[in-house]
Amino acid sequence: MLYDFVIVGAGSAGCVLANRLSADPTRRVLLVEAGPRDWHPFIHMPAGLARLVNRKGINWNYVTEPEARLDGRRLWWPRGKVLGGSSSINAMCYVRGVPADYDGWAAQTGDPRWAWANVLPYFRRAEGNTRGADALHGGDGPLTVSDLRHRNPLSQAFIEAAAAAGFARNDDFNGIDQQGFGYYQVTQRDGARCSAATAYLAPARARANLTVVTHALAERVVLDGTRAVGVDLRLRGGKRKRVEAGEVILAGGAINSPQLLMLSGIGPADHLREHGVAVALDLPGVGANLQDHLDICTLVRCTQPITYDRTNDVAIALEFLLRRSGIGTSNIAEAGGFVRSRHAEDARCDLQFHFVPALLDDHGRHRLPGDGYTVHACALHPKSRGRIRLASADPTAKAAIHANYLGDAEGYDLKLLIEGAKVARAILAQAPFAPYRGEEIFPGAEVQDDAALEAFVRRKAETIYHPIGTCRMGVDAAAVVDPALRVRGIDALRVIDASVMPVLPTGNTNAPTIMIAEVASDLLLGRA
Repeated sequence: MLYDFVIVGAGSAGCVLANRLSADPTRRVLLVEAGPRDWHPFIHMPAGLARLVNRKGINWNYVTEPEARLDGRRLWWPRGKVLGGSSSINAMCYVRGVPADYDGWAAQTGDPRWAWANVLPYFRRAEGNTRGADALHGGDGPLTVSDLRHRNPLSQAFIEAAAAAGFARNDDFNGIDQQGFGYYQVTQRDGARCSAATAYLAPARARANLTVVTHALAERVVLDGTRAVGVDLRLRGGKRKRVEAGEVILAGGAINSPQLLMLSGIGPADHLREHGVAVALDLPGVGANLQDHLDICTLVRCTQPITYDRTNDVAIALEFLLRRSGIGTSNIAEAGGFVRSRHAEDARCDLQFHFVPALLDDHGRHRLPGDGYTVHACALHPKSRGRIRLASADPTAKAAIHANYLGDAEGYDLKLLIEGAKVARAILAQAPFAPYRGEEIFPGAEVQDDAALEAFVRRKAETIYHPIGTCRMGVDAAAVVDPALRVRGIDALRVIDASVMPVLPTGNTNAPTIMIAEVASDLLLGRA
């Protein structure tokens, strides 16, 4: 069967595309996903994300290559391998970034369609905010955005402490001004996770012109000269199948999309030859421009047993299942904020904070004894750039991730993370935490000057899960896709996911990825 569109990857972008493209009954759409269906109950119970950490069947479980400036550590990069992709395993924070982000994209790509005034309608089209619609928010879009149903008292203490430290209160990080501290709105519907699979794919599954195949690993894009004509798949049990397409869309994300391009012979020619891959198109930018938000955590013991460190999982699950209430509806990272530090280079915030009323070390994989709370601080506009490369020509082998954290020559990224740790400490030292404050675990009382904080960052910094940029859009020679997201030099092949972002937005990346797919669906259907 010839499909009009074959979409590789059923993550945030892929689910949007499957819905919007199959809404035209004359188009045949195939969506392929390497992972399983999103059946696991921990996916749908928001607090279940804490139990998804070690669920290998729904997570790619990537690790970086040794990071030279992080004491040679290999950092863990969880990415969703399931319907909904990373929107099925993330903390559900709904953050779009700020207008200057998208005006910057438009300037870099030379295409006004990516300017704020033109992408805002797509954000609004996607969003179904339970607060209702206004000039900046959609009220009836498929992606339900809600206020949290459950909030730990420590999260309120964090917001009050930030105010005591001199920071503004902000009830809407997607409003007129991003700065300040408050509760995150979350992608939840009736207290349950509203992933891209729930929001977009589920309503479309019954359409006769949409086929969804899980447990299908894309091995390569099939080319006829310089035109994409299909995809080779490896199905469960090792069976191989070739599917034909009028247009192939890669929506695998910042790791998988460049890897699949390179496996298909599209990428840096010398690198492809090193792995015995026949070169179809020398496109040096494939896999380059990798960016991510690096994050440093401050952990403090809590003197009262009110954290999420010790909970009755059975009771939480029952309350969630029966009433859609209680701790089970928490996204764990309930509160946070945005700060424009003294190091900011433009009007945008350069630090973001997530507060967790639990001890969170090494992504929660290292369980510390007792009760406590954690403040994440990440540098929003890193100057370091890494790359994705093939580790092997075997499609089942994971790509090599060279994140190159703290690799900028001027040391700007490191300076921001040190500042983030200082701001976190300043907030946690305020009076609202007095009833709860125990000893500081990390960085630790002995870590005070900048040299000690630098060593702490190198020893403990981790990703906060926002890789982008490895199939950058643009019009220059290093761009992988043009502003319409078509792979340069190959017909009928597009990349539509976070990998096309030129630079990181000011905040979390899920909502911007969904917006990109909304824009792209109109491009594909000739509506934009």
